[in-house]
Amino acid sequence: MPELGDYAAEVLSAYAASLLLLVALVGLSLRRSRKVRAQLDAVEARRKDAP
Repeated sequence: MPELGDYAAEVLSAYAASLLLLVALVGLSLRRSRKVRAQLDAVEARRKDAP
């Protein structure tokens, strides 16, 4: 680990905040993707049933 000196707490908290935001964005994207996929599957199922 690099020597961060007097700013270790600030640098590490910035890294932690960035990592937390990235994880949150990926999680939200995956959740939204599953929701949209389910909606698309429902539309395609209705389309197959239609004459």
